[in-house]
Amino acid sequence: MEHSTTTLGDAGKAVDGGDKMSNTRAEHADEQGADHDAETHQKSDDGRKRKGNFSAPSGRQQHGSRGGGRNDDKRHKKGNMGRGDYFRDGPDKRQKTHDSRQKHDAAGTSSTYGIAYSKDEIDAEERRPKRKVAVLIGYSGTGYKGMQITPTERTIEGDLFQAFIKAGAISKANADDPKKAGLVRCARTDKGVHAAGNMISLKLIVEDDDIVEKINAELSGQIRIWGIERTIGSFSCYQACDSRWYEYLIPSHAFLPPHPSSWLAKKMEETADEAKDRKGYEERQAEVMGFWEEVDQGEVKRVLDGIDEDIRWEVVKALQGGAEAAAKVVPVDHVDVPATAGESVGDEHEVGEGGGEKTEEAMVIIGQPPSSIDEPTHAIRDLASDAASLTDPATTIPSQDLDIAITLPQPEGLSDSRPPHHSNLSAAELDRLTRLRAATKDLRQAYLTAKRRYRIPTERIAQIQIALGKFVGTKNFHNYTVSKTHRDPSAKRHIKSFVVDEKPILIGEGLDDADKSEWLSLKIHGQSFMMHQIRKMVGMVALLVRSGADLSTISSSFGPEKFSIPKVPGLGLLLERPVFDSYNEHQATKFEKEKLDFGKFEKEIAAFKEKEIYQRIFREEEERNEFGRFFNHVDNFKESHFLYVTSKGLEACGANAGGGDGKGKGKNGVKAVNYESDGEGQDGDEG
Repeated sequence: MEHSTTTLGDAGKAVDGGDKMSNTRAEHADEQGADHDAETHQKSDDGRKRKGNFSAPSGRQQHGSRGGGRNDDKRHKKGNMGRGDYFRDGPDKRQKTHDSRQKHDAAGTSSTYGIAYSKDEIDAEERRPKRKVAVLIGYSGTGYKGMQITPTERTIEGDLFQAFIKAGAISKANADDPKKAGLVRCARTDKGVHAAGNMISLKLIVEDDDIVEKINAELSGQIRIWGIERTIGSFSCYQACDSRWYEYLIPSHAFLPPHPSSWLAKKMEETADEAKDRKGYEERQAEVMGFWEEVDQGEVKRVLDGIDEDIRWEVVKALQGGAEAAAKVVPVDHVDVPATAGESVGDEHEVGEGGGEKTEEAMVIIGQPPSSIDEPTHAIRDLASDAASLTDPATTIPSQDLDIAITLPQPEGLSDSRPPHHSNLSAAELDRLTRLRAATKDLRQAYLTAKRRYRIPTERIAQIQIALGKFVGTKNFHNYTVSKTHRDPSAKRHIKSFVVDEKPILIGEGLDDADKSEWLSLKIHGQSFMMHQIRKMVGMVALLVRSGADLSTISSSFGPEKFSIPKVPGLGLLLERPVFDSYNEHQATKFEKEKLDFGKFEKEIAAFKEKEIYQRIFREEEERNEFGRFFNHVDNFKESHFLYVTSKGLEACGANAGGGDGKGKGKNGVKAVNYESDGEGQDGDEG
């Protein structure tokens, strides 16, 4: 609406300008931040500006026209009158909203997030003025279906809207539809994603001095309003946002090298020898060298010594990775591999303002060792597909139809996972199966305990900071999103800063710090982010640092070559705060409004983050072991897609090395994937 108003305003100014007016209208930026080409306006005989070349005899379709093109003999309605005339004679927007609501009521698709009051209740309510405001909020996204209000799901905005109504900040007449209050969000976050600072702008009744306390009293502890500030009437928190700060929390043990028994670790040593880089490789891993060997000779050996001899060898094979391990199915949410010709592409709903981008939904079949010490034992869901579909890497299986199967190699006939009173196994076989599972659980716990005790050296943190610094500036991030080529201008984004806090955070429920796990806080400040961009940047840094790789690989990833970069779990991502410097310096100062600054609530936000966000992230990781599962999948992915972390760099990827702009062949002669930009480029999974 505001965009349309601006365009109409420009048209109105052009009516009486005569020869003093410019021949071009102002360029406007789209949601990506990329500017559209300016359309040229031609003067008519009466001096007015028109859209398009009305005197041109050509029947060529004009920019912005639909179907068969614009009728050049007809003047554009909005360009034919001044702003006042258009709005005076234009359609009744209230009536349009009413008609739309009636249409949804008739179709049975009406929203359920509002409260419908009777006409008598509405008439009896005292009329009070509503003002345009910015509402500064923070929330923990656990249990919510994202930020944006939806008709049938529990969302952050849905709870906020209900609280506004109950606190009297929204009148009963406007309680049935958020559109009546003009609700706009600064950044949309998806299911389960947190925000220490976010903002919505709308019209509220804010006469009460204690309105913030009243609204907070109607909210759960997971959502807090930090403050409400009066703004200028045309303010939109989405349009006025200059940049955003995000924080990504990652356990420090994510930067430990791959376990020596993993496929990736073996390839790293092998390529280091082939490239005559063994000394350099060991120097880059000096501060963590021998960690896993010490763990294996300590806690793990004690667990293995306590395992019965008749099952010990099977557990050892599982630990070291047996060749007879069954193929495992891993969703692409953790591992992004370039799609090949003929693979299907589907929708994946991620965090983002607009959320319209497409992402590959192909599945990756991994010949993963059955060790998976970082995994609990799970049963796989019936995939309703034949055995060939699980062994053909080109097969595409919808991720929603899958669970990850982590199983130990078992003799034929010992795969019955039903309770004992429903099983066909003998008592001896059930006993053996029970002991096998218990031993696996003990081994898994031994590794988890070792990783929880790990404390990252300062040298490792310094390496992380060097890697993060390579993202700062304007770069081409086509490798850090989906469906974009190196030639796509929307792939260029500007990063203002990317830093790791030198002081790690200890998170846990125990009183002793030794019982807590260590996490690193990575904070990034940028103008806008594409889908998966932050998670892929962190993924690249983690892969390179933990593998002792050459950090110049990050600089290479901004070039035309295609890199397969996995995105780390979304669990650790949270919106820190949006920034409104331009509004604060200009409109707020000019119209004597309060500046929009989350810094005024720093103490409250810090306490909220510790209690409602950090602790929830820790508990979810303890329950689901997402980071452990993620790196286990990468370390045992028996394909060459991620071997650019070895001493040979991208050359080690062989046939999987990328092909520049996505057209033709890569430097290794392999046909590259033709990724086409969908033109969205909105603030993708990072909002």
